[in-house]
Amino acid sequence: MLEPPRAVRRLEVITGAGVRRRWSADEKARILDEAMAPGAIVSEVARRHSMSPQHLFTWRRQAKREAGDHPLAFTPVVVAPDPSQAISAAPREAVIEIAVEGAVVRVPPGADGATLAVVLQVLKSVR
Repeated sequence: MLEPPRAVRRLEVITGAGVRRRWSADEKARILDEAMAPGAIVSEVARRHSMSPQHLFTWRRQAKREAGDHPLAFTPVVVAPDPSQAISAAPREAVIEIAVEGAVVRVPPGADGATLAVVLQVLKSVR
C-alpha cells in the first residue's frame, strides 16, 4: 500500500554553478598562519577571508597531519627574569622551563633525556 504524500517543510533551490575559489600557496599559508595563531578564532578568520569555517578546519587538519611527519617543530624560546621569585643569596640550580600552550615543564639538572623526550611527545599529542 502506498503512503500518503507528506507536506514539504523546506525546499532549497540552488541555481547556477557554484563558486569555487582558488587560493595561491602563499595566500593559503598566510590564512593558515592567521588561523593557527594563539588565541585565533577559526570562524572569524574564515569569515574575514569569505570562506566557510569547515574549509579552514580542513586546511588546519591537513597542515597538522603534514607537520606530524616531523617529530620536532620549532617553538620560540623566551628568556626573561621572573620578578615573582626572589633571588636568594645561595646559588640556584639551573633549570630548563618549557612552556607550550599553557603547560609548563620544568626540567631539573641531570634529567634523563629519554624521559624528557617521552614527556614532550605526550605534551605534543595532547595539543
